[in-house]
Amino acid sequence: MAYSEHMAETMRADLGVEPGLSEKKMFGGICLLLYGNMIAGLGKDGAFYRVGKPNEATARALPGTDPMVMGGRQMGGFVRLDEDGFTEDATRLKLTEIALAFTASLPPKE
Repeated sequence: MAYSEHMAETMRADLGVEPGLSEKKMFGGICLLLYGNMIAGLGKDGAFYRVGKPNEATARALPGTDPMVMGGRQMGGFVRLDEDGFTEDATRLKLTEIALAFTASLPPKE
């Protein structure tokens, strides 16, 4: 398993029960989606959140966050949360809130 199932359960609980939520295996881990748009996920390097470029600075100001780098390039609009940050409820829940609000603003995917 390339990701922590305990972290996945925590992330699922943070999102709660929203219409349109789904889960998909991606990037050697899992991604949580809202109407087909990625909200957040887990991989071998821990948790990441899709906060959107307009919210990136706000998200990066939270403790334990770093730019998300994939394949050697920085992914705009995404942040990675380290393991210590993930255990901090306030940080994790704020990132969930930002990511969910951003993703909800996107049109649903077919």
